[in-house]
Amino acid sequence: MSSVVRWAVGLFRGEVVVVLDARETHRADWTFPSSPRAVPAARSAVVRRLEQWGLDGVRDTAALLVTEVITNSVRHGRGGPIDLAILGPGPGGGGQGTVRIEVRDEDPLPPRPREEVRPEDESGRGLLLLTSFARAWGVHPGPRGKTVWFELAVPG
Repeated sequence: MSSVVRWAVGLFRGEVVVVLDARETHRADWTFPSSPRAVPAARSAVVRRLEQWGLDGVRDTAALLVTEVITNSVRHGRGGPIDLAILGPGPGGGGQGTVRIEVRDEDPLPPRPREEVRPEDESGRGLLLLTSFARAWGVHPGPRGKTVWFELAVPG
């Protein structure tokens, strides 16, 4: 059996559903308190895990996007815990495949792009960065809030 992640994508009530073979996939999960300290902690956790898995090619982009998504969860997530999951190609995958990162918070409202971001603004670029750097990204509702996810193609 190959170590490359196999994806089956379909639509269910307008939502993209992704099914992956967990036996061939790395996975790591963390929960952080809704605090500004969660941002560097989450970023460091993801960077360390990607390095352990030999996925240095997506490390910097993942760190940037995790920073943005976790920051939004801290600012808008209603104070509850923030769950972070990372899924990557399994051992022996040769560095090929996709890394998927998911951030769940307790705010049920999806993120909204700002109408206008001026050069001097210190925030408001997170969704633009997701659109620019992620292979795909989206939001899906959950029983307690929402999950924002994004995928990065692993260079190989």
